[in-house]
Amino acid sequence: MVIHDSYLINLASREPAIRTSSIAAFRGEIERAIAVGADYLVMHPGNHKGQTVEEGLCGVIEGIEEAASGLRSRRLQILLENTVGSGAQLGSRFEELRAMRDLTQSRIDFEIGFCLDTCHCFASGRYNVSTSAGLKHTVSEIESVLGLENVRVMHTNDSKGALASHLDRHANIGEGQIGMEGFRGILNHPKLKTKAFILETPVDNPGDDKKNVDTLKNLCGRKRHNG
Repeated sequence: MVIHDSYLINLASREPAIRTSSIAAFRGEIERAIAVGADYLVMHPGNHKGQTVEEGLCGVIEGIEEAASGLRSRRLQILLENTVGSGAQLGSRFEELRAMRDLTQSRIDFEIGFCLDTCHCFASGRYNVSTSAGLKHTVSEIESVLGLENVRVMHTNDSKGALASHLDRHANIGEGQIGMEGFRGILNHPKLKTKAFILETPVDNPGDDKKNVDTLKNLCGRKRHNG
């Protein structure tokens, strides 16, 4: 079971009211995740507006520690999600996610891993998962920076925005800039295909969710067409 924290939470903020409410809200997310027996709680790192990246990262680390204080679970893992890198967003670079994990893990009684969003990878401009070469580079970066074993969940979304657009807008599978062949490569990559893939695609019309699931199923186990 995978759940996602509120998008209003910003643990990177140093503005007193936002920080206090964000820490309290994230603690509530952890408590509910434990109560329902969730395996993973996905969180966005936050926005470091008015600070350096390093100061923002410290805010997230300290915020997670404070929110998780006194709470523990052998089952629940907290997953840091990558972002498109819009404005002052943290987490578009795998190195930032790794730093947050490394500096937080010993401070809390939960294992920390990662959730990677295909749209966010692509729209950030850093990880072009739409091409064979780009996917190869992305997987290499995952291995060397994050560790494949630490990536527990993949948010499987096509991107309305172009490469490096920093636009966090999800599209139906095959209808965005990553495209069918891009997702064929992702789903069938030998180092990714056993991951948990979860859709966050639009549901504009009844049946859109099933349509996207069926599309992914049809792409699994089929070779990518080159050229």
